[in-house]
Amino acid sequence: MIKKLYVSVSAEFDTDGNMRPSMIHLEDGRDIRIKKVKNAVRAASLKAGGQGTRYLCSIGAKDIYLFCEDMKWFVEWSE
Repeated sequence: MIKKLYVSVSAEFDTDGNMRPSMIHLEDGRDIRIKKVKNAVRAASLKAGGQGTRYLCSIGAKDIYLFCEDMKWFVEWSE
């Protein structure tokens, strides 16, 4: 089953007010640096439910989706 895993996120803002996530902070104390944000679009999480801005992020050699829904951040997590 896929569920929402809520995470803390550090983000940067440019002079136009655009938000770009830069770091994901997990509950176990690990921090995951986002190497690159490849795109950001309004989209739904078809696996975990919910809708907001979906960021396609490169972390290491892997790409993940990071969602911002009502100013709460989550990733799709498999149990």
